[in-house]
Amino acid sequence: MEFDVVIVGAGPAGLSAACRLRQLALGSDTELSVCVLEKAADIGGHILAGTIFETHALDELFPDWKNLNTPVTNTVKQDDTWLLKNATTARRVPRMLVPSSLDNKHNYIISLGDLCIWLAKQAEDLGVEIFTGFAANEFTFDNDGSVKGVITGDMGRDKHGNKKDNFMPGMELIGKYTLVTEGSRGHLGKQLIEKYQLDKDADPQHYGLGIKELWQIDPALHNPGLVMHSIGWPLAEHGATGGAFLYHVDKDQVYVGLITDLNYQNPYLSPFEEFQRLKLHPTFSRYLKGGKRLAYGARTITKGGYNSLPKMVFPGGLLLGCDAGTLNVAKLKGTHTAMKTGMIGAEAVFAAMALNSDKANEKREQEQDLNKALNKNTKLNEEIGAGNSLEHFTLLYKASWVYQELYQSRNFAPITHRCNAMLGVTWFEQNILHKSLPFTLHDSKPDHCQLQNVTRSSAITYPKPDNLLTFDRLSSVFLANIQHDAEQPCHLKLTDPSIPMCTNLPNFAEPAQRYCPAAVYEIVMIDKEVKFQINAENCIHCKACDIKDPSQNIVWTPPEGGSGPNYSGM
Repeated sequence: MEFDVVIVGAGPAGLSAACRLRQLALGSDTELSVCVLEKAADIGGHILAGTIFETHALDELFPDWKNLNTPVTNTVKQDDTWLLKNATTARRVPRMLVPSSLDNKHNYIISLGDLCIWLAKQAEDLGVEIFTGFAANEFTFDNDGSVKGVITGDMGRDKHGNKKDNFMPGMELIGKYTLVTEGSRGHLGKQLIEKYQLDKDADPQHYGLGIKELWQIDPALHNPGLVMHSIGWPLAEHGATGGAFLYHVDKDQVYVGLITDLNYQNPYLSPFEEFQRLKLHPTFSRYLKGGKRLAYGARTITKGGYNSLPKMVFPGGLLLGCDAGTLNVAKLKGTHTAMKTGMIGAEAVFAAMALNSDKANEKREQEQDLNKALNKNTKLNEEIGAGNSLEHFTLLYKASWVYQELYQSRNFAPITHRCNAMLGVTWFEQNILHKSLPFTLHDSKPDHCQLQNVTRSSAITYPKPDNLLTFDRLSSVFLANIQHDAEQPCHLKLTDPSIPMCTNLPNFAEPAQRYCPAAVYEIVMIDKEVKFQINAENCIHCKACDIKDPSQNIVWTPPEGGSGPNYSGM
């Protein structure tokens, strides 16, 4: 199947790119076919985020969005930041001491999945073709080494790779340009970065693991629009960093979650168990007691920031949104930045296609239409040049507010990775200087290199779940609504099957059984032999294993299209 533009991933970046491309095409009466591939069975099924939403990009993409029945209605009305000192005490941080980037005035509490469903409808109304339940498995390349398109995974193979009765081979989707917008730690994005050395001038990327639940709470305790963030306990008790949140949405419901920075050192630490402990703290439990847990999910967050951004242009396309790492960690927000990079990517592609027109008179007419559609001047078009590649994306990107926003917050991630208490430096930058300090801090040690040997680590004993506020992994995974045919090849590949037992177990007590929030990895006794077991049917596609495995031995690949969690209202 051939298209002008193939977009991998129906998240905020991919859908915004699709919408913007069709807007530009319709505005200039240009023929332009756009296809979006989504591995989830339904739009929004694999989307998980906090989410406090800043509307900057949405204002630009759909200026009249408030009149279009968007799921963006719950405004932030109260914004509290807490320092949890221990398991029972906390102190509210005075507003004047909170970095200005964390001010959520004029922002909204939303379900990002619901926003993506809405964006997908707008895209389809504009003429975009969206295919759900198809995972882009690999790239197809042109003779010159550039990306030609993608190939979806086969459907209907058994666990040994043999064809079943319902076998359906993968499809090849070819585009003049391919936009890769898979979200955090996308498996294709990872390949692109390695193949084209897109990160050779960047710091190592850094990640956090976000675990989130949706709760129905006592109506008497519900406070629509209340936003709570916290730092400190429980992670600080084990020398780890990160932060927690509790957001009051509508229908007497709240989101509660914990983000654990994946640069933690103690191999016995379990982000899932730390999240369970968090819910017992009075600051959080006062809202959750007597409530009912409705949904559960987890997803990694690309949070290295500006310093860790790879080059986003590759031969044949662009790497955009959280796949590149455009989240503004100083704001704890990445949806608006992902959307904006998708929009800029669309403008770069449209410009390249218009400027590559065969006939000179058509080219001049399209340049005029392009100037009108993009609201850019002739000088920019001269800088773009012949449009044989997408290198001019960098010009558009660096001229945008998203670049300035990420650049000004470039020191936040390195500071917080050292110690949450160093937030004072960020406060000084944002509240006093109103700009970044005239130097750049760096964090050059990858997350997977951070774990200490068990001989230098203290074991951590976690309490048993009470099944009221705290729960086990398997009951949690049930609430992720996973659809996964166990009779398919395992999508979690081990480069060397011996490493979990021979290397990771003696050196790090095999941390996969603790950093995975879905009980995918276990050390079990089988036929009187201790073995490493992979329960692939539990996978919720968080990608923590691909990131944190100290031997970088686990490679996450997509299972059959449509497999995985099916988040609703998250």
